Amino acid sequence: MMRRLGLLIALGACLFSGRPSPLIAADSFPGGTSDWFGYTKYDFNFDGKDCCVVEPKTTAPGKPWIWRARFWGHEPQTDLALLAEGFHVAYMDVANLFGNPEAVAHWNAFYDYLTAEHGFAVRPALEGMSRGGLIVYNWAAANPDRVACIYADAPVCDIKSWPGGLGEGTGNSEMWPLCLEAYGLTEETAKTFKGNPIDHLEPLAEAGVPLLHICGDADQGVPLSENTAILAERYRALEGPIKLIIKAGVGHHPHSLEDPAPIVRFILRNTCGKDPFMDLRSSLKNSYIRFQKEKKGRVAFLGGSITEGDGWRDLVCEGLQKRFPDTEFDFINAGISSTDSTLGAFRLSRDVFGRGQVDLLFLDSAVNDQYNGRTETESIRGVEGIIRHARKTQPEIDIVIQYFVDPPKMEWIRKGEVPPVIAAQEKVAEHYNIPMINQAASVTERIDSGEFTWATFKDLHPSPFGHRLYARAIDRLFDTAWNLDLEPDAETTPHEPLPEPVDALNYENGRYVEISQAKLGEGWSLVP
Repeated sequence: MMRRLGLLIALGACLFSGRPSPLIAADSFPGGTSDWFGYTKYDFNFDGKDCCVVEPKTTAPGKPWIWRARFWGHEPQTDLALLAEGFHVAYMDVANLFGNPEAVAHWNAFYDYLTAEHGFAVRPALEGMSRGGLIVYNWAAANPDRVACIYADAPVCDIKSWPGGLGEGTGNSEMWPLCLEAYGLTEETAKTFKGNPIDHLEPLAEAGVPLLHICGDADQGVPLSENTAILAERYRALEGPIKLIIKAGVGHHPHSLEDPAPIVRFILRNTCGKDPFMDLRSSLKNSYIRFQKEKKGRVAFLGGSITEGDGWRDLVCEGLQKRFPDTEFDFINAGISSTDSTLGAFRLSRDVFGRGQVDLLFLDSAVNDQYNGRTETESIRGVEGIIRHARKTQPEIDIVIQYFVDPPKMEWIRKGEVPPVIAAQEKVAEHYNIPMINQAASVTERIDSGEFTWATFKDLHPSPFGHRLYARAIDRLFDTAWNLDLEPDAETTPHEPLPEPVDALNYENGRYVEISQAKLGEGWSLVP
């Protein structure tokens, strides 16, 4: 039975990072242990700072984690909900440094420790309450490729507002001298200081890092107008995705939400292994072995104009080269405008396999199958033909199928239904355990939640903003699939044998022939 794609929970392991193999077992943190709401909490000192890690009962694949800044244990409902989902919760106390470069350096060291020695996911969700916003944003700006998303709650985004109190807010006269000292500022130089979260958003926007801010509109300590409002305006101007939840009549406290479900949904859909709009199903291990161990790789992109043009494909190529800097890649752009799955099945030999072995194949045809008027049967036969042809030609090839967004698909999704063309292609993808990314459902949900607008995304041919969203989702799939420690003798292996076809009349034998071989029907003639 077709599963609701909007509710799919991704399976598999989370995040390749290019890091060394974990050196320490998951449950061997130093220091003492204690009970924290029924979970095991480790307290220890690292890099001269007090730290703690809370481990879940069952660790989610790939070790996703949330990194909390300041005020450990305050309004813990989000942390507890994520622990129940298999997340670890981490904390490093960098109090009274106000997110300055020294604090960022401590966080860098802690990050390296957790990822390199404990195998934590390379992109944590960051959680910053109040002054915790300073370290969260300053660390993220210095490490934009290491951030899954940011949840900030009534965050300080400008030290002039808090603790400075140089605007409408009350500030904090005791903390202000400490803050100035931490940054090496004076009262006068602080007025022109450009090291605040609101001042360095470009790296985060360029990386497409999603933000969620929850604030009270009556906050007198950290006024909305001087902090989140400015940050949101600037981030949107940079085409960065941000969602605001504004609590009417609420001051600085209470933080969070009584029911943290909106926060948890935001974090789950932006972290590896838990994104509800993708499903790893099997693995991408063969391509990982080729890229990581053998240092060779050929990646092909088969689709229409969304694939052919500059955009998500280029970003994925750049990202792969960055993940595997010593690997020699050959990227094949097999996108051709207006082509669909039927045409794809017939041009596969020439356009995809013409240069030899392909290690990773991306398939996109749901938009053009729809706009070209392909029936459900045609769509099934086309996609199944591509998959069977590819696996018969190269049993070790890894394949990823994507469903891009367009207005008709959004209408179906908003009715709580799966668009027919996606249902048809998913029937095939599930049958062959092909990893899937439902970009259409993801974009629709994020628009409807207020994170951005269709005008920002632009259209079925996305703006650069939209292409970044597509590429970031693919990154999460890679992150989910490639958190692997390869054995020295690891080798690629064929995928499972092909099952019986969904449709015996699929186009797995599709190919181009010379026009001279065409059998002409009545009324047709060959014009030299």
